[in-house]
Amino acid sequence: MLASGARHRYEGRVHREEILGQGTAPRDEYRWHRGPLNLLLLGSDSRDGEPDQGEYSGQRSDTIMLAHLNGARDAVTMVSIPRDSYVEVPARTGVWDGGRNKINAAFAFGGAALAAETVHRLTGVTIDGVVVANFAAVRTIVDAVGGITVCLPYEVTSTTTGRQWTAGCHRLDGNATEDLVRQRHGVPGGDLGRILDQHLVVKAIAQQLSPTSLIANPTRMDRLLTTAAESLTVDENLDLTDLALALRHVRTERIRFVTVPVSDPGLDTPAGSAVLLDSQAAAELFTAVREDTVDRWLTDHPRYVSTTD
Repeated sequence: MLASGARHRYEGRVHREEILGQGTAPRDEYRWHRGPLNLLLLGSDSRDGEPDQGEYSGQRSDTIMLAHLNGARDAVTMVSIPRDSYVEVPARTGVWDGGRNKINAAFAFGGAALAAETVHRLTGVTIDGVVVANFAAVRTIVDAVGGITVCLPYEVTSTTTGRQWTAGCHRLDGNATEDLVRQRHGVPGGDLGRILDQHLVVKAIAQQLSPTSLIANPTRMDRLLTTAAESLTVDENLDLTDLALALRHVRTERIRFVTVPVSDPGLDTPAGSAVLLDSQAAAELFTAVREDTVDRWLTDHPRYVSTTD
């Protein structure tokens, strides 16, 4: 465990919000020390020029991942929920009457708190902590770990900067990484293809931290925790040092990535073109997360697993 002075160093830098409430059923205070953990990772982006929708107008959660740490504390499964998934979004007084909408609209209607409640209701998964990062945070974290190497299975062209990445491996700094994870029009599969890019980037960050773990390398741990504390918004009860300690036995090869099964990627809805989840297959995945049987689910459903090697 880190000394109390070190903890205060990070706690004084982090931005906190009251995110997890009654609708997300947080666990007891000992959850960080034993058993499985489920974290919600939200990547936010602003949408200037959109109609006013309250305090969080113009923002969307373009990245939505459930990170499941198994009970043995030696494997993490990142479960991506497509940003345009057409789901039930709970009401927010004066902003949204409730009903079906794209899941990323929840952030615009009620910030991370409503996004977390929406994910909890969709999955039935108890959420133990929430981390919110904008694209600028991705840039600073990548630079903090010294850059990353991402191996793309296809060619990607940036529609914003004109950068081109051929199929193959590329060394990226923070700016290039931010550019890559923003792309969805120049990526095969559109938003579903961008999810794979996000998986590749997360895996690459984890690889950059190996083979020396954060616990064994205090300088790197300090740099990353300081950057994270200054770049991220977290739930008021999430302790970044406890989180780092909980993850200390997870090897890079034991980080797996999966996308929630989809039955229709181009569903016509009142909210525009949306993604219809495969209700049965998705329910089986969410049950596996709740019951900590994800390994079995991954073995039985290999086609939903992202290839990041």
